[in-house]
Amino acid sequence: MAEAQATAASAAAAPVKAVAAKPAAAKPAAGHGDAVNIGPSAAELSMVQAPMTRREFLNYAFLGSLGIFLVVFGGAFFVFALPRFGAGEFGGTFDLGLAGDAVPPVEDAPKANTAARSWVSNTDQGVVALYNVCVHLGCLYGWEPITNRFECPCHGSKYEKDGTYIAGPAPRSLDRFVIRFTDANGTVLAETNSQGDPLPVPSPNAVMIVDTGKIIQGKTHG
Repeated sequence: MAEAQATAASAAAAPVKAVAAKPAAAKPAAGHGDAVNIGPSAAELSMVQAPMTRREFLNYAFLGSLGIFLVVFGGAFFVFALPRFGAGEFGGTFDLGLAGDAVPPVEDAPKANTAARSWVSNTDQGVVALYNVCVHLGCLYGWEPITNRFECPCHGSKYEKDGTYIAGPAPRSLDRFVIRFTDANGTVLAETNSQGDPLPVPSPNAVMIVDTGKIIQGKTHG
């Protein structure tokens, strides 16, 4: 009995070891451990993957055809809207024949060409094709052999034989058309420069062409 009591006393006196509790597993923070679904939903995927219907196809085809038609029609309208003049029409070119026949001698009066709306005038410096409209208000001027100059009957503007301004309300000298002299094959032998200076005749057998689509304005005065 005594021995049993001694054993119990020694067991009570022995230190008791504390059992350490296991820490609970830390829950990963949202956004780090958890998977976040950022893709399209199942409904969105089904809409994307759905095949094109017949109505949608026809709508797209119609819109595409309409776009092509508008582009083609617009381009054709732009091209045909541009002014185009044929030979012998004012705004186009006029073949006046051989220079020996078309160009008057220097001492003669200028030649009027009603169809080309021009005066072919020959000077010591060369030939010019003058637009037959007065640069003041658009009246038709004429050649006056008595005064040996061009005069406008409307407001009295006066010009020299080569179209240079002399007097009157006109703001500048007469406008000029571009002249080209070509050979029988159409090769250009001479052409009016950008200033509209008189053009020497290269040969009496050259073909004279007046281009009424290219007007060179006369020089201003004063």
